[in-house]
Amino acid sequence: MRFGHHHGRHERGQHCGPRGGGWGRGFGGFGMHPGREGGRGRRMFDGSELRLVLLKLIEEQPRHGYDLIREIEERSGGAYAPSPGVVYPTLTMLGDMELIAEQKAEGAKKSFAITEAGTAHLAENAELVAALFARLAQLASTQAQTDGGPIRRAMGNLRAVLMNRVGAEGVEADTLHEVAAILDEAARKIERL
Repeated sequence: MRFGHHHGRHERGQHCGPRGGGWGRGFGGFGMHPGREGGRGRRMFDGSELRLVLLKLIEEQPRHGYDLIREIEERSGGAYAPSPGVVYPTLTMLGDMELIAEQKAEGAKKSFAITEAGTAHLAENAELVAALFARLAQLASTQAQTDGGPIRRAMGNLRAVLMNRVGAEGVEADTLHEVAAILDEAARKIERL
């Protein structure tokens, strides 16, 4: 697997996607932060790899830049989203190489479709394209394993119940002690797992 060097600033992407936050170095073996283009000086794809990923997605159906970013984020399980500062220049390059062509689209967004030359280029690089999409799928799998979604859901439920039950006016001291005992017992059970 090949990664580029840290390019800093806008090119690396500044938003954190729908999940936000980050797991820091070594997440999923990629050093990724969710929703960012890379983490700690690494990038998910080098320039030629990103061109192939975008081209393959455009082959599936005509797409605009924002749609491509969201599709990659979706296929990585929310763990990776290339920045607009990387995607749009790559689309321009693909157009200059005559691998994609702009299509008429509603509104101001430019939609792109693959050309015959683009289809041939994908066929020539089919093995690499498959490996790149396998990398995205692996990242999604790792994201799902480390996501902690069920735990967050359960904690949210607990928080809501506590606010409603314990935060109500006139709650009796005995009720507060019972709730504390339940929470203490849950903590002991989790500790023994």
